[in-house]
Amino acid sequence: MNTLAEQQRAMQRAITTRQDAGGLLRGLRGEPPMLRIYQHAYEVRLVAALRDNFGVLPQVMGDEAFDTLARAYVEAHPSQFPSIRWFGDELPAFMAAHEDLVPHPALVDLARMEWALRGAFDAADGTPIDAGALAAIAPEQWADLVFTALPSVHLLPMHWAVEPVWRALQSVDEGEEPELPEPVEHAHALLVWRQGLENRWRSLEVAQADLLQAALDGADFGRLCELAATQAGDDQAAQVAVQALQSWLADGLLLGTRVAD
Repeated sequence: MNTLAEQQRAMQRAITTRQDAGGLLRGLRGEPPMLRIYQHAYEVRLVAALRDNFGVLPQVMGDEAFDTLARAYVEAHPSQFPSIRWFGDELPAFMAAHEDLVPHPALVDLARMEWALRGAFDAADGTPIDAGALAAIAPEQWADLVFTALPSVHLLPMHWAVEPVWRALQSVDEGEEPELPEPVEHAHALLVWRQGLENRWRSLEVAQADLLQAALDGADFGRLCELAATQAGDDQAAQVAVQALQSWLADGLLLGTRVAD
């Protein structure tokens, strides 16, 4: 290693991946190599970052179980982000793939909910439209109308009803031991978004979520009505689609509209 830059890169690899540093740091008087001190400090800092980014999980899992999970994640997914704020983006998927590290499968959904809420808070700002913004749209344009959602809007498919657990944790005073309800297996969706500086979330049944997901994917209003017809029949399709649109406007989910080409 002839240059300082090469030495710095080797040092970084050795710390973050536990690779051999090639004698870059040596032990003193028979003590373990000093490199281990840096490797340990790196791991401790990333575990602490996961605690900050997933504040609810340690409360539910307990410190020991969470630290075991966190250390395994750090080893498998060294941080790739300039900001430690985004470290942990793959933790829910990692938990789903390593059931032995997760005491209950519902914790995967809890982690996904928590990460979505943090992402919503950091999302770009936007001013939602209201029903008045649709008043000028000509009747013949409605079938081709496409909706754009705020950047903070996330729709998560959920397998467990973890929302009661979340509510219970938010209502507990610091230092109190929470009494957490047992999660119930329930297929549904979780809608997460931000209003101003406040995060919001709401549980949706599958039919409601399917309509919203189609809109988020760029389906026009005509396609939404077709989807509503498969759910409620042709006679109720338009009413169901309009009610869904009204709820999105009331929640402040929509950033704008456009007429598809």
